[in-house]
Formats: sequence, structure tokens, C-alpha cells
Amino acid sequence: MHKTEKIEKIVQILEKEIPKLDPPIHLMFKIQKNDPYRVLVCGILSARSKDEKTVPVCEKLFKKFPTMEDLLNAPLEEIEETIKGIGLYRQKARYLKEAVRKLIEEFKGNLPSTVEELTKLPGVGRKIANIILIHAFGKDTIAVDTHVHRIANLLGLVNTKKPEETERELKKIVPKRLWKKINYLLVGLGQTICKPQKPQCEICPIKEYCDFYRTFKEKQKYTSN
Repeated sequence: MHKTEKIEKIVQILEKEIPKLDPPIHLMFKIQKNDPYRVLVCGILSARSKDEKTVPVCEKLFKKFPTMEDLLNAPLEEIEETIKGIGLYRQKARYLKEAVRKLIEEFKGNLPSTVEELTKLPGVGRKIANIILIHAFGKDTIAVDTHVHRIANLLGLVNTKKPEETERELKKIVPKRLWKKINYLLVGLGQTICKPQKPQCEICPIKEYCDFYRTFKEKQKYTSN
């Protein structure tokens, strides 16, 4: 089966199954509200943090600092105290304050809509930039985090070492109309079934399309004979 055809099948199945699993990423969608400021803040705070831990901290921050201006005018110590429940909170507090400062002073409070400009903001890497483009601007791109990178390799869609390589290779084989869906579907799968430490392959809805599962079953069959 050609990789593009394989992708079509995978997306078709996951679009039906992932909403039923109600993955933590749904909580992130709910709090972001497709608002550029919220998407930016959630992106910066989500680095190296699970959605389950990030969302409550984001809720607390938005309640206290509902606008960019509120965040910019807040003392750094107050921002740190607000997001203290998240990893690297001191560093992320600095990123937040500096990011909104740059937005207000250099972009007149408007979030830029290109990867190149977004990655100039403190705390914004390529993954977060692509997430912003998808959720704040509705642009067609593929955001690759650890889940997407890992699962794309397990499925045999790509053979890459770094997320940037995975993004580049996926864009070659995934129809552009499906780009925006890839992050949500694979992250949702990674948060619920295809977990890093203990993937539940037997109940995975796309196991028949997974190279890792096929190899695993072949090894099982060989060792049992």
C-alpha cells in the first residue's frame, strides 16, 4: 500500500475513534478557544508538560491575566507564582512576559502568521509555531510534537530522527487537505492508546496499518514456534 493511501485510511479511522476516547488534548482545545493570545500562552506553557497539567495552569493564568496587556504589566514574580504548578515555570514566566512585550511593541499586539516570525518569539519553537498557525489562523500545516514524531515512525510512514525531519517527510506524503488533522489525531492516539511507555497495540484501531505492530506479531509467532 502506498504511504499516501495508508495515511488516508489511518485518518479516516482515527477521525471516528479519537473523539470517542476523549483525549486530554480536548481540554486544550476548549481553553484555547482559537484565540491567538490563548493559543500562544498555552503553547509556551505546554512545552515538556502534559496537557492534563498544563490546562489547569492556563485556566488560572487567563483568569488573572485575560489580555496581553495584563500579562505584560504584571510583575514577573506574580506570573511565576500563577504558573508555579508547571515544570520550568520560572523560565516560562520570562518567556511569556517577553513574548507579549515583543508582540505589543513590534507587532502592534497582533500575532504574526508565519513560522519564521513566530519562532522569533521567546519560548516558541517550530512545533508551537505550527500549532498557532493551525488553531489561531486555520492554516494548512503539520505540527510535529513527540507523539506525532514517535507514532509516524512506528507506523512506518517516515524513518526520521528529529521532529523537523518528520514534519518535512509527512508533508511529502500527506495530502494537504489533511495536514491540520495530523497533530490532533496522532496526539490523541498517543495520549490514550499508543502511549510511549506502554502502547496498547491489541486495542489500537489502526494496528493493521502499523509496521511496529506487524513486526511485533511476527516476532511473537517466530518465538512461539
